[in-house]
Amino acid sequence: MEQDKILIIDMGSTRNTYIAREIRELGVFTEIHAHDMTREELSKITNIKGIILNGGENRVVDGVQIRASEALLNAGVPVLSVDHEGSAPWPQEEEARIDKLQSFVFNTCKAEANWNMDNFIAEQVAQLRAQVGDGKVLLALSGGVDSSVVAALLIKAIGPQLTCVHVNHGLLRKGEPEEVVHVFREEMGANLIYVDAVDRFLDKLAGVADPEKKRMIIGAEFIRVFEDEARSLKDVKFLAQGTIYPDIIESGTKTVKAVKSHHNVGGLPEDLDFELVEPLKMLFKDEVRECGLALGLPRSMVFRQPFPGPGLGVRCIGAITRDRLEAVRESDAILREEFAKAGLEGKVWQYFTVVPDVKSVGVRDHKRSFEWPVVLRAVNTVDAMTATVERVPYEVLEIITHRITHEVAGVNRVLYDLTPKPAGTIEWE
Repeated sequence: MEQDKILIIDMGSTRNTYIAREIRELGVFTEIHAHDMTREELSKITNIKGIILNGGENRVVDGVQIRASEALLNAGVPVLSVDHEGSAPWPQEEEARIDKLQSFVFNTCKAEANWNMDNFIAEQVAQLRAQVGDGKVLLALSGGVDSSVVAALLIKAIGPQLTCVHVNHGLLRKGEPEEVVHVFREEMGANLIYVDAVDRFLDKLAGVADPEKKRMIIGAEFIRVFEDEARSLKDVKFLAQGTIYPDIIESGTKTVKAVKSHHNVGGLPEDLDFELVEPLKMLFKDEVRECGLALGLPRSMVFRQPFPGPGLGVRCIGAITRDRLEAVRESDAILREEFAKAGLEGKVWQYFTVVPDVKSVGVRDHKRSFEWPVVLRAVNTVDAMTATVERVPYEVLEIITHRITHEVAGVNRVLYDLTPKPAGTIEWE
């Protein structure tokens, strides 16, 4: 069943996603688009029931006040004009705002509340089959939530026409490569190529301390490894990506500067001659997780914590060494295990360990030691723009400290990072 749609038109507001999310929570699908949509662009979207012109503080671009295109104004559907700053104020109280949206969506636009995950999956399966036909699809399967859900969706839609490539660059958390192989190759029957590129990555990173250089090396080397595997396969015409809606939104619109660029929004090598397949590009993160559960992925994979693209490489502060990287991996595993035992798994948004390239004096087996500290980090956030520090019970911290200092080689201290964002950031690098 094709879902009814409400279009949110970016007229300079920084709150487009808020309105989009609020309408989706009412059970109606929404999309965010630029103010200058053409008639051709508009014609490609079906089942439009209404349009919201969402104005705000960025309404003036290069000294000119932006206006909605004639195509939008003459689309033949109800239009609601919202201005968060001007003469038609949007209700600040959540209940009043929801009431206004609800009235517009259901009473004025006559939209049906038919946005749900079962309908989304059925629609995407049909679209994927139509797009791919009998062609072959290639997917870089990192083991993260987004790529895992894309893989599960493609397996449902086209089965053996999909080839997944899992590159182990040595910067994943403990047990993650094994879980990816087990879930997708053994449980879901995926055609999975496993690439052990640990030495290749760590050799490239040897002696590199600058965090941005580390990120560039990891990103570039990943592309090269993936290219090598892609070129060894024949007749692959499609490349699947785990692009999700925040990736597109954060990469910038015509009225809002980019929060950050995303590797899967315009960052592909030009010589990778594939047509893109991006079935999750209109989903928010919580919706991606819901989709994963509906497709039968294990909760441990679906609710995997946010994890930086460079992996543990940016939690091994300074130049990466194999022994210090292993200290990060082992201490992180202990932290996650003890948080789960204490009932903090799922309660705390993100928690991890950091091992800086510094040593301090300690005592080991009644002798002087000179070893690394492990820094614990546990934060809560709604949008990752600000973050608060979790008040972990002291007895839990004591257990974690004892385990890390006794079970992780080369570590003699455990510290807890009490810095919120701002002044700190969530990650250390």
